[in-house]
Amino acid sequence: MLWLPGVLVLLGGLPGLLATGQVDPRGWMLTALLLAPVAAWLVVRRGVGAAFWASAGATGMILCCAFLAAWRVPAVEPVLWFLSVALLATLAGLWLAHRHIPAFAGARRAMGIGCALIALAAWSFAKEPPLKPFPGKRPELAVITGLPLFWREGEKGLAAKADAPIITILRQRFEVEPVDSPLGLGKAKRLLLAQPRAFSMNELVALHGWISGGGTALILADPQLRWPLVLPLGDRRRPPSVTLLSAMIEVLGVKLLPDADAGEVRHFLGDGRMLTLYAASVLGKASPDCRIIEGRRVARCVVGRGSATIVADADLIDDRLWLADPSAPLDPAQWTADTPQFVAQLLGQPLPEGRRWVRTGDALVGAVRWAVLVGFFWAALGTVLFGPWNGARFSLARPRLARQEPEKGD
Repeated sequence: MLWLPGVLVLLGGLPGLLATGQVDPRGWMLTALLLAPVAAWLVVRRGVGAAFWASAGATGMILCCAFLAAWRVPAVEPVLWFLSVALLATLAGLWLAHRHIPAFAGARRAMGIGCALIALAAWSFAKEPPLKPFPGKRPELAVITGLPLFWREGEKGLAAKADAPIITILRQRFEVEPVDSPLGLGKAKRLLLAQPRAFSMNELVALHGWISGGGTALILADPQLRWPLVLPLGDRRRPPSVTLLSAMIEVLGVKLLPDADAGEVRHFLGDGRMLTLYAASVLGKASPDCRIIEGRRVARCVVGRGSATIVADADLIDDRLWLADPSAPLDPAQWTADTPQFVAQLLGQPLPEGRRWVRTGDALVGAVRWAVLVGFFWAALGTVLFGPWNGARFSLARPRLARQEPEKGD
């Protein structure tokens, strides 16, 4: 009973972790409520000390698993929320099972139920809030793309107009405006250029002039687009399968190079953020004005008074690669990668960050094994301290004296 509660709490939170890959101690808060009946049972059998020992072992197993799975220390706020729920659940079990003060039985039950309700409320309030629109004036963002970011495939007319999840998120920070050509950028200072159609020479000159004049451009150029499309080959609405911006990118200062890895890759950035790339290319340096970073997947170039960031993949903004629930793009708990935060930051309006991600499947398996092993040794030490051979030695409860019946003749 000192070891099994931690194992149950640990395994109960794994389905949510596997759904998104996010390692968040708040994902174990609901299963931590199991510590209430465990504490109630242990306080009766072995005393208050054993109940707290089991709860400490369960919380230690969760934090050990969270650290080893992501190989990063969990954020402070989620840890505090999880610890508060575990403590409240333990106190609820103690108050509901404590019977050494019969005169206050009603008050004990009330306090136990109150702790349980507060734990449920903490679990509800601890969830990361959905993204909300930027409170101030939102900067204008122009988007030129051949990808289905503003319409649904397979439909015609006004019914086809619909924002992709990445556009829904960008609208919380920008005034997003779809543009057909670089000639229509107007006064916009930010541009998202994602796998566009072929540009004429005049359009290329206008785009380069707009960037060098002080514009900020994020260019998603994919030499091997793998975006699933229902439109038939030859349809003008299909985005180009290979980027048509190679010549312009070389003018900016980098070269697109082929990469042998053509599958889906979870790519970790230097600051711990994670992107899911699909058939991504790599970049080679061709100008001293460009700096290649993040494993040769990203290049930052200074162009006159402006700047351009080139990413060698356009599939990364496909919601199937970064979103678990397509109906909830504004809920960060449903993200399976840091793609929205990455894109918004490069455009100058960062989103909340700090998520931890499972490094690999093997890392998760190892984390669970080590957490179970740590919990086992903790429980073994607790068995030595609170076993029946020690009686009530380590219990905070006062032993009750046995009632003696008077003998005959007294």
